[in-house]
Amino acid sequence: MASDKGSSVVSPTAAHDSYVVTALSDITDRALHAALARFTLGLSPAAVAAAYLDWLVHLMAAPGKRLQLLDKMARKSMRLADFASQQMVHPGKAAPAIEPLPQDRRFVGESWQHPPFNLFYQGFLLQQQWWHNATSDVRGVTRHHEEIARFSCRQILDVFAPSNFLLTNPELQQRTFETGGQNLLVGMQHLFEDWQRAISGKRPVGSEAYVVGGNVAATAGKVVFRNRLIELLQYEPATAQLHAEPVLIVPAWIMKYYILDLSAQNSLVRYLTSQGFTVFMISWKNPATDDRDLGMDDYRRLGVMAALDAITAIVPERKIHTMGYCLGGTLLSIAASAMARDGDLRLKTMTLLAAQTDFTEAGELMLFIDESQIAFLEDMMWEQGFLDAKQMAGAFQMLRSNDLIWSVVLHRYLMGTREPMSDLMAWNADATRLPYRMHSEYLRGLFLANDLAEGRYLVEGRPVALTDIRVPIFAVGTSWDHVAPWRSTYKIHLLADTEVTYVLTNGGHNAGIVSEPDRIGRHHQVMTKKAEDRYVDPDTWLAIAPQRDGSWWPTLATWLASHSDGMQPPPSMGNPAAGLVALCDAPGTYVLQE
Repeated sequence: MASDKGSSVVSPTAAHDSYVVTALSDITDRALHAALARFTLGLSPAAVAAAYLDWLVHLMAAPGKRLQLLDKMARKSMRLADFASQQMVHPGKAAPAIEPLPQDRRFVGESWQHPPFNLFYQGFLLQQQWWHNATSDVRGVTRHHEEIARFSCRQILDVFAPSNFLLTNPELQQRTFETGGQNLLVGMQHLFEDWQRAISGKRPVGSEAYVVGGNVAATAGKVVFRNRLIELLQYEPATAQLHAEPVLIVPAWIMKYYILDLSAQNSLVRYLTSQGFTVFMISWKNPATDDRDLGMDDYRRLGVMAALDAITAIVPERKIHTMGYCLGGTLLSIAASAMARDGDLRLKTMTLLAAQTDFTEAGELMLFIDESQIAFLEDMMWEQGFLDAKQMAGAFQMLRSNDLIWSVVLHRYLMGTREPMSDLMAWNADATRLPYRMHSEYLRGLFLANDLAEGRYLVEGRPVALTDIRVPIFAVGTSWDHVAPWRSTYKIHLLADTEVTYVLTNGGHNAGIVSEPDRIGRHHQVMTKKAEDRYVDPDTWLAIAPQRDGSWWPTLATWLASHSDGMQPPPSMGNPAAGLVALCDAPGTYVLQE
């Protein structure tokens, strides 16, 4: 039958052609982005370009701001000229025109305080400050784009810092004079050795001294449960009597679990067992291409919930202390919310170590989280089925480029010295991967949409709410955390209607958590907010929370003990009657996967 005039009918062949063209174009675009990502450290050029264009267009439309910047340039030039003239009269004694930021240690040496080197670094810092002014407070620029522009300018300027060049670095000149230039030759050898190891997939120099199951991840225990995603480790008791409730630790799968079981002297696992706790640890499988469709809910079901089921069979009729680190803490919060919603009362307490539940203030890491960046990462993961930790390293290194990039370039490749490998550094080089689906859900649902904090996160088709959690919470933030800023982790006070004990310890995301007792220079603040207490904002908390010297680990152990119900003999290792037999010795097999 003929169609009416003006109407059209799409033939099946045309529809098929349209599908083929659409699929081909999608594959082409994704493949191009994946290839490009290999040269950009996983960063989206479009995201950076959009930020700069937003900043530049608005700056061009702001003559008042440009006039202000000209005034600042003139003032800074006068300050530098005044400093130079004072140096001529009182060499090495003139008050500096600008002080470095507290965390900037590049120019603290005595040789930097004499001309002409003090002029070099003072001019550099003044220029750095001017560019900060230029990329800040431009009316109309979105906050996200302003942060990207400011961050990118800082990265570019850091390349040209006087500390990076022989002609402008007095310490490097002295080193070169003392060694007769041998430092530069040794540095070239270091560069070649590191490059050779990187392209061949080998770990950094010195990491071979740390053997998983030998001198790290060496606390005695057994693998008592295994599925396609986890091995559950049960550690041997270290005391005759144990606290009645066991402890389950949920580490992040962006890292291998043994950051919490490093060498004997700085193992949190070993410390907890010595304090009379039965400790269980999840060891995550390192996903491969065929695990690309594992999602966040797979990690909840096959990870946290499967581990809780196994522990319940081994230590029946006892509630469980739970502890989550970083992304593991976020997953634990999701699981605890779903359990509270569904009336599952197996949890005794919840401890969150540098773990975020609200992502609106997730720090400089948010520079790499927007629609353009996530789409770029998804295309990179789509090709290979996972995101390799080495592909994530670029973003994390840029967050602390002075410490993780330029300090390495200066000391290892110019000074010709190689810092000794530590257990923490060796662990950091033991990379893991993230499945395509899981990482996409994590970035979109949590970072971009903030679904968990705002009550939209779905578990088994229904939303969960952190306000349903009623068990006491012990939350730890670290003062120099670039991954989970402490003010972000502090937001658990706003999200959970329960008792919250918050600890702020000095250190960064990893070194602040690995904080063994008797370690020199450690201190922390701690304060408890009961469920009925009024909210205290983070600035007020920082001012009034009592400070304690030493590690926060004893504070945690005391808190766990105060929320436990007496002591009892150690439980059996596994439960053969329930099918939970000792499969192998700790650290198991999953942690050894490359």
